[in-house]
Amino acid sequence: IVSHTFYTKRPEEFFAFYREKMLYPKAKPNAAHRKLAEWEKEGRLKAVITQNIDGLHQDAGSKEVLELHGSVRRNYCEKCGKFFDLDYILQTKGVPHCDACGGRVKPDVVLYEEGLDMSIVNRAVEWIRQADMLIVGGTSLSVYPAAGLIDYYTGNRLVVVNKSATPRDREADLLVQGAIGEIFSQLGE
Repeated sequence: IVSHTFYTKRPEEFFAFYREKMLYPKAKPNAAHRKLAEWEKEGRLKAVITQNIDGLHQDAGSKEVLELHGSVRRNYCEKCGKFFDLDYILQTKGVPHCDACGGRVKPDVVLYEEGLDMSIVNRAVEWIRQADMLIVGGTSLSVYPAAGLIDYYTGNRLVVVNKSATPRDREADLLVQGAIGEIFSQLGE
């Protein structure tokens, strides 16, 4: 349902599913979002690289956020390129159309069958290469190409935090099993 083909051929069903299952406008940042923002503000964290599309890192205060899979908060007209926010998608019925030209408004999220924005991937690679510590959290490390970004880290302080085992656990210098929000809620200063 969240494929480019489905979006193109059955937009009414796509947007019904998208609004019901992928948009959570009342969601709030958890302890992990807040701690990462705090570390960035203190200069201890340089960037957040995320597969999440919800914008909660920004809500928590993070500034340097690389959204590999885009964001539900950004939407654009496929015809004229006009920007629309999340509220526009939530307030329209059926397939959203541009109020300027009538073109279809597409969420700026990566659907199946679509490639990642390589400018964002390249920035992520650079941040990872420069990192003296890499914290990988809340991901199974099984969805590529994002899971392969860990290969660009050359340091010796790799931290993996996840509820279940990942294929890269044995490479971690510190492995913590648990929900990242719960784990980060236990971190002090």
